[in-house]
Amino acid sequence: MSDKATSAANQQGSRPAFLEKSWIDPSETTRQAPLSDRVIIAYFLGAIHDGTFSQNRRTRISQKGTEWLFILKDLLKKVGYNSWMYQEGKNRDVYILETLADFLDFHFDPFQLQTETEIVAYIRGFFDAEGGIPKKKEDAFYIQLVQNDKLKLQKLKKLLEDLGILTGKIHNPSWKVDPNYWRIYVSRESHEKFVKKIGSWHPRKIRTLQERMKI
Repeated sequence: MSDKATSAANQQGSRPAFLEKSWIDPSETTRQAPLSDRVIIAYFLGAIHDGTFSQNRRTRISQKGTEWLFILKDLLKKVGYNSWMYQEGKNRDVYILETLADFLDFHFDPFQLQTETEIVAYIRGFFDAEGGIPKKKEDAFYIQLVQNDKLKLQKLKKLLEDLGILTGKIHNPSWKVDPNYWRIYVSRESHEKFVKKIGSWHPRKIRTLQERMKI
């Protein structure tokens, strides 16, 4: 996940009440539930926004730590594709997952998704790759989605709103820092719906939500 996706405007406040409710770890779902191939593929088409594509047709996704990468590896296996992982540098906690899965397409148009279940999976993958929630307990709860491709973010906004999840305006936090960096926030009144309907399969995001439940 981009470092920018883990930072946000300085906002203060208490956690939302709905985070007090019980939280089931969705990462277990990826290992046990009979997920359809189309749902897994849709999730990956959202998640590769944190990846790169090399000339030898390898898709690479990098992460701090390996937890999410192991989940991605399991999902790829479910749809019949191999992948491999390695550490990037001996002294860095950065790991790479590579795959030759030929269904991965950085130019995929999410408007082609045919069912709500696939759309939800796509947005979940996008959120796990390029979404942000606060790490500090004293910060107000927020959900943000970021992307260098403004058109892709516009389509994501439309998909969310079709699901009844409201978002703010697409904006650039700082033209001087990065003129091609775009961000939207999920509106406060839609936080609960986003968490319940979209959710996450990213262990670190799941833990952050669990920690905020204990404040």
